[in-house]
Amino acid sequence: MDKKLKWGILGTAHIATEQVIPAMLNCLHGDVHAIASRNLDKAKDISERFKIPKFYGSYEELLDDKEVDAVYIPLPNHLHVAWAIKALEADKHVLVEKPVGLSSKEAQKLLQETKKYPHLKVMEAFMYRHHPQWIKVKELVDQKVIGEIKTIQSSFSFYEDDPNSIVNSKEFGGGSLMDIGCYPISLSRFLFNSEPKSISAVIDYHPDFKVDVLASGILEFETGTSVFFSSTQLAYNQQAQIFGTIGNIKFELPFNPPIDRPSKIWVTIDDECQTIEFDICNQYTIQADLFAQAIKNNTPVPTPLEDAVKNMVVIEKLEESNLKGQRIPM
Repeated sequence: MDKKLKWGILGTAHIATEQVIPAMLNCLHGDVHAIASRNLDKAKDISERFKIPKFYGSYEELLDDKEVDAVYIPLPNHLHVAWAIKALEADKHVLVEKPVGLSSKEAQKLLQETKKYPHLKVMEAFMYRHHPQWIKVKELVDQKVIGEIKTIQSSFSFYEDDPNSIVNSKEFGGGSLMDIGCYPISLSRFLFNSEPKSISAVIDYHPDFKVDVLASGILEFETGTSVFFSSTQLAYNQQAQIFGTIGNIKFELPFNPPIDRPSKIWVTIDDECQTIEFDICNQYTIQADLFAQAIKNNTPVPTPLEDAVKNMVVIEKLEESNLKGQRIPM
């Protein structure tokens, strides 16, 4: 595939229109070719806003477009797996928003389905992992620059009390763990390069929405721990700090680094702090280009779908721990 990948966008969610589509417009290896919405006028408006060549009033119509090579799925969580499978059946590569589905069972179903289409690529869109700051931190950790990592502290929160918000809909797969708690879980598994051996959690659920609004968790790995919280009813915050036997690494903004100025991390060893800056970039652009290159070169995608299944398992174990009021072995 020497030509640019032609993307189709299934849906007009905020993440798509405010983050991903603008980033994809700067891709070296792909172009946004089509946009679909259940509301034709909305699809037309987005098409005109971003100068996208084609727009459709249904997701099926976009999947029928033979020119579309790959689809990005930013739909609500409960629709991820169903439409990812439909896209595969339509012979499209699939980049699906995190979390990959409503459960590990759903994620496993998609993984099994991909085996029917070995020529197609499927990846969960955990964009943070592709940012240079995380690539560098993973390198520093693996090289033991801060010694053996013993604990990670991270958190992600924002305040949303609108009952009509998807994040407050149990049916749509809302709640803090599914929306943002999945980040601290993912980064912990990424840095320890393993799965936790036991899990503990305390979770607060909204009395009306029935989704978790504050989740605090401890993931115990063979060589250390990860302590985190996520919330959809706290002031906006995101942070991550990695503690090793001889130093620590702290992020300025771990999950949504700036796209208009350099991002920063601080590496402290023996009370000497070094600031590392990274060139201005957009992690969504990088993600789309890496996915397109995997298709072009027929190489594995940066993050295999098995990783998405394992992240969902941890979310479920956290919920089980809270329900039983005890530490849960993996």
